[in-house]
Amino acid sequence: MANVAVVGAQWGDEGKGKIVDLYTLKADVVARFQGGNNAGHTLVVKGRTTILHLIPSGILHDHKICIIGNGVVFDPKVFLQELKELNEGGLFPSSTKLYVSEKTHVIMPYHRSLDQAREARNTGKKIGTTGRGIGPAYEDKVARTGIRVGDLYEPGLLLEKVRHSLEEKNYLFKNFFGVAPLDPQAVADEYLAYAEKIRPYVADTSLILAGEIQKGKKILFEGAQGCHLDVDHGTYPYVTSSNTVSGNAACGSGVGPGAISKVVGICKAYTTRVGEGPFPTELKDAIGDHLQKIGQEFGATTGRKRRCGWLDMVLVRQAVRVSGISTLAITKLDVLTGLPKIKICVGYKTAGGECREAVPASLKRFSTCEPVYEEFDGWTENIASAQNISELPVNARKYIQRLKELSGAGIALVSVGAGRDETIQLENPFEN
Repeated sequence: MANVAVVGAQWGDEGKGKIVDLYTLKADVVARFQGGNNAGHTLVVKGRTTILHLIPSGILHDHKICIIGNGVVFDPKVFLQELKELNEGGLFPSSTKLYVSEKTHVIMPYHRSLDQAREARNTGKKIGTTGRGIGPAYEDKVARTGIRVGDLYEPGLLLEKVRHSLEEKNYLFKNFFGVAPLDPQAVADEYLAYAEKIRPYVADTSLILAGEIQKGKKILFEGAQGCHLDVDHGTYPYVTSSNTVSGNAACGSGVGPGAISKVVGICKAYTTRVGEGPFPTELKDAIGDHLQKIGQEFGATTGRKRRCGWLDMVLVRQAVRVSGISTLAITKLDVLTGLPKIKICVGYKTAGGECREAVPASLKRFSTCEPVYEEFDGWTENIASAQNISELPVNARKYIQRLKELSGAGIALVSVGAGRDETIQLENPFEN
């Protein structure tokens, strides 16, 4: 029986929420392993749209275990707000268990303030941060000055750590950014109050996962963002502050790498990007506007308009390689309906020749890449009701087949609409 990691194969916003929601039906446990509330998974269930930023998507299902792993950075205020909304909407089944790792690092108010102050100062050189404190929280984690969920239950230690952090950060706020300093005692008191409210959910989640794996339960490891936002393998510095590739599923959840037997990469039928950074296939014309409008390409977390362009298979091939993606889930194929011609980028023209297998590490070089396209005839038929590949228009099938050939991976699923039922499922990733 396979345990499955789900990762984005582009720059995030690939539609992971819907896919994780579908695969949760087949899983027993859903474990989130990186990122924070800078993620945004949009789910449409029974005609109702729900957006989750921190809590795993599996929370909507009965008899599941949902885990926020140690690799996540955790904002307790956001967590409690999401819980409140889920409960008020009757979306948190009583039979489903939710746990937060005691080793998860906590996003503090000074992380958010620092994030926003830096971005405001970087006029003309913005990274595109969400301003949620994600990066500064990871910085403190690596610097060994972070505060973990377990620390919230030791008042003296918590206050000491907050004071230590604010000694440096208040100096920067006052003397460099011109931002009001924070009171250590007030911050500690706020988080001690959060601690009591989240206490029922705090646990050693590595042990829980180990126990479920030993029982032969099916585990779904849920990633956030996308492979090309990975801090090591993405288009640095226009990346997030964590490892988004599948290798982090083990480290970020507290299991051994052998526990993960299959990786599903989520790939949108075109390419989008939020924020700054090079984008060779970006369309700044009527077609780009069409993709943005029909695809409702606004960030689920920030509301920012997503930049849209043709499908870039250099990006996808690199994601397949660095994340060990065995099969792809193709989303938003329906958005391409009505376009007379559709293009796929199969490589880049660079000063040094053509590049097909990897995204240039040099930001300057990547910025000058010209896409090499293959062109396909489009289709006009409504595909939302298709339940089988054979029911898709011929031209849509040709497009999917070429995507498969170029990726070097299988195709597990094709999404033809926003709803859970508007999906063609070709294989069950939990089957070996």
